[in-house]
Amino acid sequence: MFHIFKNMKTKDRWLAFLCLLLVCGQVYFDLRLPDYTAKITVLISSEVTELSQYFSAGGQMLACAVCSAILTVIVGYLAAMIAADFSFDVRAKLFDKVTSMGSGEIKKFSTASLITRTTNDITQVQMIIAMGLQMMLRAPIMAIWAIIKILGKSWQLSAVVAAAVVIIVGAMITLLGIMIPKFRIVQKQIDDVNRITDENLSGIRVVRAFNAEEYQENKFETANNALMRTQLFTGRGMAFLAPIMMFVQSCVSVGIYYVGALLINAIKVPLSGTISEIMTSVTARSEMLGEVVSFSSYALYVIMSFVMLLMIFMLLPRAQVSANRINEVIDCDIAVKEGKETSSKESGSIEFKNVSFRYPDASEDCLKHISFTAKKGETVAFIGATGSGKSTLVGLAARLYDTTEGSVLLDGKDISKYSFETLYEKIGYIPQKATLFADSVKGNITFGKSGHKMTDTDVENALDTAQAADFVHAMEDGADSPISQSGSNVSGGQKQRLAIARAVARKPEILIFDDSFSALDYKTDRILRQRIKTDLAGTTCLIVAQRIGTIRHADKIVVLDNGAVAGIGTHDELMKNCGVYRQIALSQLSESELAANA
Repeated sequence: MFHIFKNMKTKDRWLAFLCLLLVCGQVYFDLRLPDYTAKITVLISSEVTELSQYFSAGGQMLACAVCSAILTVIVGYLAAMIAADFSFDVRAKLFDKVTSMGSGEIKKFSTASLITRTTNDITQVQMIIAMGLQMMLRAPIMAIWAIIKILGKSWQLSAVVAAAVVIIVGAMITLLGIMIPKFRIVQKQIDDVNRITDENLSGIRVVRAFNAEEYQENKFETANNALMRTQLFTGRGMAFLAPIMMFVQSCVSVGIYYVGALLINAIKVPLSGTISEIMTSVTARSEMLGEVVSFSSYALYVIMSFVMLLMIFMLLPRAQVSANRINEVIDCDIAVKEGKETSSKESGSIEFKNVSFRYPDASEDCLKHISFTAKKGETVAFIGATGSGKSTLVGLAARLYDTTEGSVLLDGKDISKYSFETLYEKIGYIPQKATLFADSVKGNITFGKSGHKMTDTDVENALDTAQAADFVHAMEDGADSPISQSGSNVSGGQKQRLAIARAVARKPEILIFDDSFSALDYKTDRILRQRIKTDLAGTTCLIVAQRIGTIRHADKIVVLDNGAVAGIGTHDELMKNCGVYRQIALSQLSESELAANA
C-alpha cells in the first residue's frame, strides 16, 4: 500500500501533516468534554447555588464542542482534497503507462482488467485515503490519549474497559481473517464482469447472428451472481459487526455504571459524626460520581476508536489489493522503450538483418532469420499461409515489438534508436482491424500528431487517393459527418478506406498495409494501389495480403512459410523458383488466368 504513496506530491504531504496536527487538536477538544461533564456533575451534587459556575463550565464545554466541529470540517475538506488530487495523479500516471504499453503488455493484463484498475481500483485507494486521514489518524491518537486519561483511576473500572477491548480486538481479528480472502476475489470478479460486458457489446452483431443472446445472458449472470455473492458475504459480515460493537458499547456503559455504583456505595456517609466528616464523605461520593461519569465517556471514546479502526481495517484489505493491482501496471517493464534519435541521413528505406522473434512465454520463434531490404519508393509484399508470421513481421517494422535476434534498420539506423515521435512521423501504419474513433470523418483523418499541418485540401486528397471520397461526399455533412464509436455506422470496406486515408494524409516515408485491402473489391483494390503509386511517388510500401492480385506487381515479394523465408523475388521469378508461392498462386488463379494477367 505504501509503495503507491511514494510519488505523492510534496504539497499533499504537507497537507497530510497539517491534517495530523488538526486531528490532534480535534482529539484534544473532544477529550476535554468529559472533564467538564465531571465538573458539572460535581457541581450538581454539591450545595453550590451560584449559576455562574454552571454557565462557566457549560460555556467552556460548548466552546470545546464548537472547536472540535470546526476542526472536523476542515480535516474532512483537506482529506477529500488530498485524496482527489492523489487519485487524479495516479489515474493520469496509470493512463500514460497504459498508452505506452505494447501489444504484449496489453495482452498480459487484458483490456477489461486495465479498465477496472484505472477506475474501480483507484476509487478504492481514494476512499481509503479520504477516510484514513480522518479516522486512521484520529482513532489511535484518541485511544492512546483516552487510555492515558484513565490511567491511575479506579482499576475496577479499567478492568471493564480492558475486557471490552479484548472482545472487540478478538472480533476484529476473526472477521478480518474471514473477509480478507474475499476482498482479494472481488476485484478479479469485477474484471470478469467488465470483460463479458465488453465482449457482449463489441460482438453484438455476432451474438445476434448466432442467436446467442441467451448464452451471453447466462454467461453474464454467472459472473454477476458470483460477484454478488461475494459482495453479499462481505456486506453481511460488516453488518454483523455493527450490532456486536453496539452490544459491547452498551455493556461497557452498564458495567462502568454498575461498578461505579458499587464504588460509590462503598463510600459510607457516617450517620453520627461531625459535620466535617459527613461533608467529606458526601464530597468524596460526588467526586466518585463525577469520575464514573467522565470514565464512562473516556471508555466510550476508547471503544469508538477501536470501532473506527475496525472500519478502516475492513476497507484496507480491498484497498491493499487495489493498490497492488495498480502497482503491477505502474511497475510493469515496457518491452518497447523509446530511443533518442530524431534525424537520419537516409529516407524511406527499411532493412531486416537476420531477424528472429519470439512472443513472450512462447516455446519457439515465430519468425526465423528474416533478411530483406526495401529501398525508397519500392513496394515489398509479404504472402504466406495463415500463421506464417506476416503480421508479426510488419509489426516489427512498425515497432509494435522489438526483435528477439537481429535488427531492423530504418533509414540506415536501428529502429529502436528513434524517438517515438520521429519514428511514427516516418511510418503510416494500417492494421488488420481498422479502428475509427467517435469523431467526424475529418477528425479521424487528421487524427494524431503529424509532421506537417493538415489542411482541408490534404484531407480531400487523402480521401480521393484512398477511394473514400465518393461515399464520404454522399454523407449529409461530407467530411464533417459523424463517425460512431468503432466506426459502427460505416461498412467494413469503408472503415478500411478511411483508415488508409488517415495514414496517407500524414505523407509518411513508409506505408505499412497489414492485410488492409481484405474488405475491398478487386476493382477498388487495384485503383487504390495505382493511386498510391502515382500520388505518393517515392513512398516505400510494405504490403501484407492474401490475394495474388494485390501483390503480383510489387517490386519484391517475400514468401513466408512457418516463420521462415521460402523465397524472395518478383512474381515471375517466384512462379519459377518458389514452390510455396506457386501453390498459393494456383490455389487462387488458374494457369490461364495467371498467363492472361501477366
